[in-house]
Amino acid sequence: MEIETFNEELNLSMCRIFGFRSVIHSQVHQSLVNADNALVTQSERHPDGWGVAYYVGDAPHLIKGDQTALQDKIFKKVSGVVASQTVIAHIRKATLGETNILNTHPFQYGRWTFAHNGNVKDFDNYREELQSRIEPDLKRFILGDTDSETIFYFLLSYIKQNLNLNDSSVSAKDVIQQVKSALREIINIVGPCNFVDENQTSDTFLTFVLTNGHIMLAHHGGQKLKYSTYKTQCVDRDSCPFFSPVCEAPTKNGFVNHLIFSSEDLSGDNIWDEMKPHQIIGVDKNMSLVQDNLFE
Repeated sequence: MEIETFNEELNLSMCRIFGFRSVIHSQVHQSLVNADNALVTQSERHPDGWGVAYYVGDAPHLIKGDQTALQDKIFKKVSGVVASQTVIAHIRKATLGETNILNTHPFQYGRWTFAHNGNVKDFDNYREELQSRIEPDLKRFILGDTDSETIFYFLLSYIKQNLNLNDSSVSAKDVIQQVKSALREIINIVGPCNFVDENQTSDTFLTFVLTNGHIMLAHHGGQKLKYSTYKTQCVDRDSCPFFSPVCEAPTKNGFVNHLIFSSEDLSGDNIWDEMKPHQIIGVDKNMSLVQDNLFE
């Protein structure tokens, strides 16, 4: 199965993120490289690095570059071989931190990977307080100087308080509860997210995708994010062993065969919904769809 391509309605602010979780292994080359509006093409407008995280079994494989993806031969080579049930991709337009490999997304700790489209307003004023809430054995792995990496380890610290970060069987619902606690604390420290004007890139935005390879979740924190769980018609309907009615219609029993997050619609047959402010959407390891909201 080929993951489809980005359309031309591009928001030119900040970064672009992409997350994919499926019951089957899928190629990402079409989305990342081949099409006219593939992720590599968007990197002309978001030139400060790229990264792809994909899972083989329980292990994340992470490949990043600090060049514009359009000019990076490694990006094209990597995207041509990536096939996985779980993928996160990111192209960076820097708001904080130097353009180097340490500041490039996705970030990874153990089985967890994370990509952020956002910013913490006046981060230098809050860096010390935010990092003081991070577990010491996690904080020592912060290698770059972005707000995004600090947010990642802040989230992991809250997850770690009640869950085992190494346990692949943790439920999406349990992780979401910990993420909600972490996000409320972040907002309590730095102030609310901007849901009015996403082009004010110096404001606070906390839009991200987080996965451990089995569960995946995303939060709409100001920078828009869309999701899709089905298509109008699947081109593989006659050959895919996993094809079911849920591939071409909203789920009735709560289970889906795929979940895609994207900063923009993908061209093709996917049906897209826009996430609501502070909405959190995810799937469990058994592809059960979970929806929540930060303030509910």
